[in-house]
Amino acid sequence: MKVAVGQFPVAEDWQTNIDMAGFLMDRAETAGVDLLVLPEGIMTRFIDRKELIRDAAQALDGPFVTAMLDLSRDRRVTVIFGIHESSAEPRPFNTLVAIQNGEVRGVYRKLHLYDAFAAVESENVRSGDERPPIIDVCGFNVGLMTCYDVRFPELARDLADRGAEIVALPAAWAAGRTKEFQWATLVSARALDATVFVAASGESGPACVGGSRIIDPLGMPLATCTQETDLATATLSKHQLKESRIKLPVLQHRRYELSFKPEHTVA
Repeated sequence: MKVAVGQFPVAEDWQTNIDMAGFLMDRAETAGVDLLVLPEGIMTRFIDRKELIRDAAQALDGPFVTAMLDLSRDRRVTVIFGIHESSAEPRPFNTLVAIQNGEVRGVYRKLHLYDAFAAVESENVRSGDERPPIIDVCGFNVGLMTCYDVRFPELARDLADRGAEIVALPAAWAAGRTKEFQWATLVSARALDATVFVAASGESGPACVGGSRIIDPLGMPLATCTQETDLATATLSKHQLKESRIKLPVLQHRRYELSFKPEHTVA
């Protein structure tokens, strides 16, 4: 299975972002890609102006997703990308959408909101309350996670326990001191924790680190984006996944008879 991660600097205007997404979809389709992972929140740039999120949010049947569905028609590639989805309250969801050939294949509303490093995502976004779905792409089970989710190893493990072989991880990883190192380390750590491939796509530009990459189940990069607007591809095999899980059987070695649930929350 051929997988790609794409990155670009997201603009405030959603039509501009549709054009960029379409450009990367064209490149992926030409390259014979089966799964393309694009960044989180590509409907509008929100890192430096978070108040835009509420005004820019659209429904899943709104013009942005409709335009993405139109772009995907008559293509082989499955595309996963992030939007801010309007909800019944003023705060929208931070939502991943998986599409293929004009149809929505899966939806995931981000569980862990980025209330860290002086950011408070929960001021403008509401969290989801359902476990991420797993979708089938060319016979591979693909689980979904979003950005800050990568700091929670139990989520990647849960996806692996439910059969995920690849984790798609769209992000808009905010720039800052050591943040590029944290991003690279965490993406590889989650691949190792769950012995899965990770296809991590990060928004590029001055506010975000970019660094989109595809990681193998032993934590090694297979492909990395190096340009502000870029596409990186890798071919993944179930044989490599099986061999990795034989070498590193962490999913088998867990001690389920022990309870690690904390009795209190760390301050």
